[in-house]
Parts: sequence; structure tokens; C-alpha cells
Amino acid sequence: MSAPVSVIIPTLNAAQTLPRCLEALMPGLEAGLIRELIVCDGGSDDGTGAIAQAWGGEVFVVSPSRGGQLRKGCAAARGDWLLVLHADTALGAGWAEVVSRHIRTSRKAAWFRLKFDSAGLPAALVAAWANLRSGLGLPYGDQGLVVPRQLYVETGGYPDIPLMEDVAIARMLKGQLVGLPTAAVTSAAKFQQQGWLRRGARNLWTLARYVAGTDPARLARRYQK
Repeated sequence: MSAPVSVIIPTLNAAQTLPRCLEALMPGLEAGLIRELIVCDGGSDDGTGAIAQAWGGEVFVVSPSRGGQLRKGCAAARGDWLLVLHADTALGAGWAEVVSRHIRTSRKAAWFRLKFDSAGLPAALVAAWANLRSGLGLPYGDQGLVVPRQLYVETGGYPDIPLMEDVAIARMLKGQLVGLPTAAVTSAAKFQQQGWLRRGARNLWTLARYVAGTDPARLARRYQK
């Protein structure tokens, strides 16, 4: 019987963070859980693709739009389950056992509890808010997504948009999302560079504008400044 899970990672100049992400996947490989690794790269020039190939990944080079990258990767995946991760996120200890139990007992999509690779009160507060928000049905991409292929197809999958693709698919999966009792440890670098309060407020404002109907391409241009 083939391993059930295809791992899909969108990347763009992720050479610094991707090895940690891939190393954390090893328990799933050793447990016979992971069937394949698919990396959809947006045109990196820092060796990201070579790193992915060295780890046994299949690399697709596509236009740099995270929604489009994920759509391509998920379409190419052959597993019965899809595990979508960001390149700067590493799954925590025990994740393989938790995911294995989930796919045996549920047909719903699932997200991981957010944790930052930084200590301190700001990191704890932002993570707590993220996990509360996720419990209300709106996990972000930093928290990963485990989803049955059939359910993914039925919802229409990731839209080809450069930003808010994670919010879009969470809204399509409404009522079909549960939390998993293990962590996804993500990089705090952007929060540390921009300030926890400023970055958090910016994320909330971007979400509000998206929900209000602002074009994701316009949001992406502003978000990247």
C-alpha cells in the first residue's frame, strides 16, 4: 500500500529555512506516512531548488504567486492526503503520530497549533491569538494544512492569487476544519524585523481589506513593501 501523504511546499528564495522544514518531515518518512515531496518554486536564485532535489523532492518552477504555486503542487500530488507547509515552518515533535491518527479516523481537514521559534510574551500572545482565530475556522498558512485530496478537489482548491490563498481555502473548508494537538513552529523573523505590534496590526488590516473585497494582487503589492 502506498504511503498516503503528499507534502507540498511553495518556495521563493527559501534556502535558509527550507532545510529545517524538510528535516522535521523525517519522522513521517520513517513511519511510511509520506509518499512524495513536491516543491513549487517561484523562481528562486539562491539554490532553493537544488536543496529540495537533494532531499528527494520534485521541483516545479512556476510564476511567483503562492496560490498558483500551491494549486500546481496540489494538482501534481498523488497521495490521498495533502500536507501543505510553508518553507519557514517546521512541524513539532510527535507530528507524524498525530497526523497518522487523524487520517485513520477523520475525513476533515486539519491545522497545527502555531508556535514561533522565538521566546517571550509577544510571541506567545500572537500565537495564542492565531490559535484562537484558527479554532473559529480561520487558520493561516503558517499553521500548515492537512486535507483529504477528495475534499480539496470538492472545494475547488487553492485559487491562483498571490496573497490570502490560505484564507480563501479556509473559508471554502468552513465546517470541515479541526485543530491537531501538535505544533507548527514558524519563523518569527518578519515580526522581529517589523515589530510584533506593527506586523500583527498589518496582518489584521490586510485580512479586513481582503474580506471587504480588495483585489489580492493589490494587497500583495502593498504587503511586500
